[in-house]
Amino acid sequence: MARVRLDKWLWAARFFKTRSLAAHACELGRIESNGHTAKAGREVGVGDRLQIKNDSGVFQVEVLALSEMRGPAAVAQTLYLETEASREARVKAAAERKATGDFDWFREGKLSKRNRRDFEKLRGRE
Repeated sequence: MARVRLDKWLWAARFFKTRSLAAHACELGRIESNGHTAKAGREVGVGDRLQIKNDSGVFQVEVLALSEMRGPAAVAQTLYLETEASREARVKAAAERKATGDFDWFREGKLSKRNRRDFEKLRGRE
């Protein structure tokens, strides 16, 4: 196996939960292969450098092995090597997100009728 489709490799390496999500990320331009925007059908080989943008952050990886099958996470991590700069940037971004706090308390939902009336009184409307 000399080359594998990019969407299959991204799925096998567990960057995306489904192959269709990996293909969709390629369509949106979130995947770069050797500095060029990559399509889902592009073939990946050992030694290729990929930049992957997903919910977890931006990964810059070098392809070490190829696989068309999705396996355990421990096996998936042997398919690539993340650059040190990429790892540090993701850790720094996670620390910043954690430091900003959580604003879920602000979104409590719709006001009750009583709270809405009180709010209207404060605003000067009745």
